[in-house]
Amino acid sequence: MKRLLPVAALAAALALPAAGQCVMCYLSAHSQNAARARVLDTGIVLLGVPPIVILAGFIAFVFSKDEVGQRRE
Repeated sequence: MKRLLPVAALAAALALPAAGQCVMCYLSAHSQNAARARVLDTGIVLLGVPPIVILAGFIAFVFSKDEVGQRRE
């Protein structure tokens, strides 16, 4: 559990720059009506899901291998 806190802090620190989006993306989303903005939001989420799943799988793989090594000793 102690190792999870630095990982969470690092993830939060790396997510801070994501709040500042590019001006062109902001203006194009702002100029659209609500339905198209919702579609744009859905597209952004769909494009973000695969990298997050891959990263979570990699982290789970590393932690599972780490636990196996500790049990042997």
